[in-house]
Amino acid sequence: MARALQLAEQGVGQVSPGPLVGCVLAKPDGEIVGEGFYLYEQVKHAETVAIEVAGNKARGATAYVSLEPHAHHGRTPPCTDALIRAGVARVLVPIEDPNPAVSGKGFSHLRASGIEVGQGLLAAEAERVNEKYIHFMRTGRPFVHLKVANSLDGKIATRTGDSRWITGEESRSRVHDLRHENDAILVGSGTVATDDPWLTDRSSRPRRRPLLRVVLDNRLRLSPDSRLARTAGEAPVVVFTSADAERSRVTSLAQNGIEIVMGRGERDLDGVLRELGRRGIQSVLVEGGATVAAAFLDSGLVNKVTVFIAPVIIGGRDAPSAIGGLGVDRISDALRLDHVEIFTHGSDFEVTGYATK
Repeated sequence: MARALQLAEQGVGQVSPGPLVGCVLAKPDGEIVGEGFYLYEQVKHAETVAIEVAGNKARGATAYVSLEPHAHHGRTPPCTDALIRAGVARVLVPIEDPNPAVSGKGFSHLRASGIEVGQGLLAAEAERVNEKYIHFMRTGRPFVHLKVANSLDGKIATRTGDSRWITGEESRSRVHDLRHENDAILVGSGTVATDDPWLTDRSSRPRRRPLLRVVLDNRLRLSPDSRLARTAGEAPVVVFTSADAERSRVTSLAQNGIEIVMGRGERDLDGVLRELGRRGIQSVLVEGGATVAAAFLDSGLVNKVTVFIAPVIIGGRDAPSAIGGLGVDRISDALRLDHVEIFTHGSDFEVTGYATK
């Protein structure tokens, strides 16, 4: 099952809005006779690929599948049919698929055909692999991963606004891995005005859809000369702004190929996420700045947090901190992270954990 989860992760960036799925076919003596993982564009599910590799050896084997096989006709024929035809004796799956079209139906179909079905093996690990898909299916909103990079004393820039670069090259490379894992990246207008970022995935890894670049800009300050505006024809840009945004600016940005969504912004983050969800955006990496980070945290919409900490001290009461807003009144009200992991990247530290609800 651990190998099936490894295979599933090979589809990162290439399956959304579907799930990550891996499959291993093994004989009773432990011999692996087939492996496969799902890629959206190949229109073949992991089970089908593994069965094709195994051929006649699939008969009597156990299928270790990282997510419940589907029993309905979608873009592909039912995976359960393929498993039944192949003559597998047993199917082990860690978790049920939360998609209402699939949920429980795959297990029922297999059992009705006389195949032994086991559930629960490495369930927590399987949920982690498909955390974005599961959240999206359950809520209709993208999974929100907040990323922050700051100094040892919690600053994201000096008092003059200089912010490049606080973290080292290794951390910045890791950030592009995070961008690759997500369907969209989101920042506020202040970050765009200060940094004029590209907001692109430069991981050099294949992805099915271009990274959607999202800007929250209530006053529609985005310049038509910005890097985002100049490259909107190469990678999509969506700007969420207020309903009373200046029409001439809307027209100017639209001429650059930028999509303007009016009536949404920092004041309606749930609405922003639901609109992205309607577009099939399964996950969003929120990269800042301090005001946007605070708005998402205050709204309780953050699912996962990654903080990169560089061993530098900036100081200065006027130097901006990583998280803005009012903050909490009591320590007991502070957001605490669960399942925390700590990694090193060069001389920097990465702290990643899940927001407790």
